Amino acid sequence: MLIDEVCDFLLPAAAAAVVEDVRVGLGYTAVRLDGGRCGLAYTFRDEIPAGCCVINSAGTLTGRRASDLAVWARSPDPVAAAVGLATLNALTGVPPGAADEDLLTELRVTSNDAVGMVGYFGPLIEPLRTLSKALHIFERRPDAGPGVLSEAAAAEILPECHLVILSATALLNRTLDDLLVHCRNAREVAILGPSTPLLPGIFADRGVTLLSGVHVMDAESVLRIVSEGGGTRQLRTGIRKLTLRCASR
Repeated sequence: MLIDEVCDFLLPAAAAAVVEDVRVGLGYTAVRLDGGRCGLAYTFRDEIPAGCCVINSAGTLTGRRASDLAVWARSPDPVAAAVGLATLNALTGVPPGAADEDLLTELRVTSNDAVGMVGYFGPLIEPLRTLSKALHIFERRPDAGPGVLSEAAAAEILPECHLVILSATALLNRTLDDLLVHCRNAREVAILGPSTPLLPGIFADRGVTLLSGVHVMDAESVLRIVSEGGGTRQLRTGIRKLTLRCASR
């Protein structure tokens, strides 16, 4: 699976890195490594098992090798997977070609395009509805917003879409691989969100053309906001949004 490829690619770097801080917030999970490197991943708070203990090894994570936590990205446990992906994202850095470019600009949406969106990205919805012929939004939560379709409908509709935007959280719940199978007819396939690993080579091999993620600029600020339950809006002051082209179709 894609998450396994990401993990395998970064494990050599993870073996030489040390964990300095781990925060599991209600909106995001953050991991800071030595040298100030910091990564983010979405926290699936609705899927956290009941009980007072979320991570059995809590209190022992600081000071461990990053490789110990990076492999958690493969875990079916949603919290462990978030810690693992945040660790991997802390290791990626800013790849060549990444720019402060708006994803909508890179997508080049036309009035003839049908757009598929897996995950509810509120700020993009009205612009996409205005620019495109049709916008189809798929979400696990039926109450995400008006007109939102269930994830099950994606398999039928995504093959008819010219442009597709996929939430990077699909890496965490291990649905991204199946979703990409349904995007083979799309002109552009973008992975979006702070959980996105900026690794163009790996994603290009799976037909992804654009990555839109973040680079943490102010780790202290990001860690504090995550701990206080903040989300993407609050994190803006401590991150740099980046868009990166992987390949063209």
